[in-house]
Amino acid sequence: MHTINKKSTKKNWGQAIAQPGIEFSRTKLQFVFGNIPEGLRGTLYRNGPARLERGGIHVGHWFDGDGAILAINFTDVGASGVYRYVQTSGYQEEEKAGKLLYGNYGMTAPGAIWNQWRRPIKNVANTSVLALADKLLALWEGDRPYALDLESLETQGIDDLDALHLGLGYSAHPKVDDKTKEIFNFGLSLGLNATLNIYKSDFTGKIRQKAKFPLKGVPLIHDFVLAGQYLVFFVPAVKVNNIWPILFGTSTYGDSLKWCPEVGTQVLVFNREDLSLVSRGFTEPWFQWHFANGYVDASGTVIVDIARYEDFQTNQYLKQVATGETHTLAEARLTRVHLRPDTGQVTAIQELVDRHCEFPSVPQQNVGQASRYTYMSTFRPESDISQEILNAIARFDHHTQTFTAADLGANRYCSEPIHVQNQQNPNQSWLITVVYDGNSHSSEVWVFDCDRLDDTPVCKLGLPSVIPPGFHGTWKPD
Repeated sequence: MHTINKKSTKKNWGQAIAQPGIEFSRTKLQFVFGNIPEGLRGTLYRNGPARLERGGIHVGHWFDGDGAILAINFTDVGASGVYRYVQTSGYQEEEKAGKLLYGNYGMTAPGAIWNQWRRPIKNVANTSVLALADKLLALWEGDRPYALDLESLETQGIDDLDALHLGLGYSAHPKVDDKTKEIFNFGLSLGLNATLNIYKSDFTGKIRQKAKFPLKGVPLIHDFVLAGQYLVFFVPAVKVNNIWPILFGTSTYGDSLKWCPEVGTQVLVFNREDLSLVSRGFTEPWFQWHFANGYVDASGTVIVDIARYEDFQTNQYLKQVATGETHTLAEARLTRVHLRPDTGQVTAIQELVDRHCEFPSVPQQNVGQASRYTYMSTFRPESDISQEILNAIARFDHHTQTFTAADLGANRYCSEPIHVQNQQNPNQSWLITVVYDGNSHSSEVWVFDCDRLDDTPVCKLGLPSVIPPGFHGTWKPD
């Protein structure tokens, strides 16, 4: 048990979620520092829970907040931004009622007991985004995505991608092969035993192929990895204790999840071509929310990098984030797993970086292939990570074993870093993050040169309102 038993002191980051995020329409952004680099042309999209209370009632977990999308467009003449809530049906109902009506990952529906089975859950569309040629998808793994206009962020409605009938979710972590433009994703169908649904789409996002695989019990699967010709899932040692209270709306999914180290981590390897099972195996227990990347090395071994936790304390920590005050230690390390795809056997596990790692990623062109660099969010060295949220971004160089972090300064908190490649110059790239400054209670967009992360940002842009800390984003080049 890693709970810290000392009295916590509220940190500045709590101000960022103390009030719901305030929308703004298309606005020209002012330069705080520097200029937009030549070659940085396109749009940054970010998603996250922006409303954590209504009518004086707070949600039960950070995952329960209503999703809002931030879009920052970089052009030859400057940058503009727009910030809008995803107009889900549940959001609109609650907006009209002026109070919370639905349950979610970490809360049951408020009010009379019958609300708990009438309104057990709401699609909050708050976790990630997928930018397609003609629309933006706001993703939340418990349901189908919502489609939005790429420019105005106006909500167009639920999108079934031509294949998602009611009850089929679409996770927040699709993997796009940069060469073939194929999109891979999955969703879980709940029941006494869950079903893993795997999807393959073309570049338009329409699902062209589906497969399903039965699971034992109801595990928590948030992410997976594309590794060469394989799709790899690590099913963590976290299971739903009892599915019935969830199905009847009397208990929450988040509170029903139990850490079960005795069952270990299940390894599932699928063929990306026909989505068939190649192998399954078991290895030691750990938990991961996120994969950084995967690839097949010269020997045929599958290499998978994850942000690895020793247990499931991260769920308690993230629950506390919604209150603006944390006191639980949940630390992850960038970890490399070697496995044989034909047997599902793990042959080696190695810690790559002796620092906290979350939201790990690689350049889009390297997804599913070997990548020299992994980018991530982390903490400043002096941080008490039981009481802070992520406050630094970093790069790990696998060739030189070098870890380079950007110091944002005290009381500043960053979003997941998004890598952007210079389309004209393959030797240049940038990292973009949204920074909440607890010193001035304001939000900015910071752009770093990837090769000079420990130097001053090349550009800072002021935002019209505070953007509450969020989860995932993407980059759509012009």
